[in-house]
Amino acid sequence: MKIKALFIALITVFVSCSESYNPKPLGYHRIDLSEKEYQLFDSNCSYQFLSPKNADIIKGKRHCWYSINYPNHNATIYLTYKKLNSNLESIIEESHKLAYDHAIRSDGIIEQVYANEDEQVYGVLYDIHGNSASNLQFFLTDSTDHFLRGSLYFNETPNADSLLPVKEYIKEDFITLIESLTWS
Repeated sequence: MKIKALFIALITVFVSCSESYNPKPLGYHRIDLSEKEYQLFDSNCSYQFLSPKNADIIKGKRHCWYSINYPNHNATIYLTYKKLNSNLESIIEESHKLAYDHAIRSDGIIEQVYANEDEQVYGVLYDIHGNSASNLQFFLTDSTDHFLRGSLYFNETPNADSLLPVKEYIKEDFITLIESLTWS
């Protein structure tokens, strides 16, 4: 009887130990992306645009500065407005430098030029790839009086792989903002 019990115990040990244990990798939370709906936002400053309904617009620290906050995605678009005073070249250079400051941590930056002759809106969208602090930036101007700059920041440690779906979702809002912007 003891030999039979010992034999069963040895077989159980060998069979149960033959499979190696691998822990499951950490997963990411589910990202729910709502349907796109827009409403007109009039800044009472000199510009208006279509803004996403699922985001909150908060007045910024300075006059005509705003934040578009995405509470469900822990992300914010910061909008800064400047009145031009024959200083367009220096402001564009500053905006370009701010975008390319992220090149150190990025895998590349793609620039997309926008021009809307009817509304006198011209600008550049910077799509910053990789683990940079800011993933999307833009500037828009009428080249004589107005300049608007926007930058997207996530309130998370940059991880391009996990943030990519939300970045692409918000990029649609960036493009809608750019294409719907009018000066008043």
